[in-house]
Amino acid sequence: MTKNPMTLDELETPAAVVDVDRMHANLRRAAEYCRAHGLAWRPHAKTHKIPALAAEQVRAGAVGVTVATPREAEVMAPAVDDLLLAYPPVGRAKLDRLMALPARVRLTVGLDSREALRGLAEAARAAGRRVGVLVEFDAGMHRVGVQSPGDAVALAREAAELEMVDYRGVMLYPGHIRSRVAEQDAALRDLSATVRRVADALADAGVPPEVVSGGSTPTFWRSHEIGGLTEVRPGTNIFNDRTTAEIGACGWDEVAYSVLATVVSTSVPGQAVVDAGSKALSREELRAEGGGFGALLERPGVVVKGVSEEHGLLDLAGTDWRPRVGDRVRVVPNHVCVSVNLQERLWGIRGDELVAEWPVAGRGRGPL
Repeated sequence: MTKNPMTLDELETPAAVVDVDRMHANLRRAAEYCRAHGLAWRPHAKTHKIPALAAEQVRAGAVGVTVATPREAEVMAPAVDDLLLAYPPVGRAKLDRLMALPARVRLTVGLDSREALRGLAEAARAAGRRVGVLVEFDAGMHRVGVQSPGDAVALAREAAELEMVDYRGVMLYPGHIRSRVAEQDAALRDLSATVRRVADALADAGVPPEVVSGGSTPTFWRSHEIGGLTEVRPGTNIFNDRTTAEIGACGWDEVAYSVLATVVSTSVPGQAVVDAGSKALSREELRAEGGGFGALLERPGVVVKGVSEEHGLLDLAGTDWRPRVGDRVRVVPNHVCVSVNLQERLWGIRGDELVAEWPVAGRGRGPL
């Protein structure tokens, strides 16, 4: 029988690790901020995909969690009884999975088309299940969402009239705002004006939104400046990552997630190679100044300058640190959500001690 590792030194690398004390401090800060500003906190579980951590978020004060896929909804349902699917479920297979969630789960779905709305309503009627709806509007990212207040009104009115559907309000995602927190003033003013236009149009049409759901980690700490917002859905800030730190949405000492890696080669001058490449960190570029695909937790000036599938290349040009083969480092990825999705499990750590093991249960589509 294989002995379970008890310390970081016993982990085979690459391995994703979470500093549990930093994670809990991040949860406390988020909950306190939302309470102080009268905002409902509905964190996005796509970052961690782990029901035990969703339960931790609820214990910390979250009203429920947000999910992006039917699989995430299935995984979170045993731990959380209030779920928002912030993605339009199109197709019978996905709708059937949603309708099969436990009856105690209060389910809300975000969508932006009559086709998605009517498909959801038909599935809800067939299952005898009431389902909430949030009409999604495009707040500036130009990815999904109805394009005008009038379109929002039309879809909201239809949702309010359908059997087994409860119109609950609107949702938005300000993913286009990725600048440094201190430089978001103009973008947040424009966003607030957009939200107000949509909310006012709905109220004037007799379908006022009970819920106005929005927010992201980059804008999280300024969510109270968005007039009319009632609920926020940050995901990344349970762990934080290099991008979050670079834009000033967290301090480097608030980054809880990293990938433990081993130096496997120092043969090429000016660099060291670790065993964490694109299959552990992802190949997502930094959405801020700096470049590269990650940075060392202990030495943030040392950047992962390149990745292939199993190799991460550390740039040593700007440091006199010279690692040896066999040394271990912890790499903070640019984007934690996509790195977590590559892992089979996360390890909770306190110092060098392993204190928890969490399978990443929400990956993929699950059993078919």
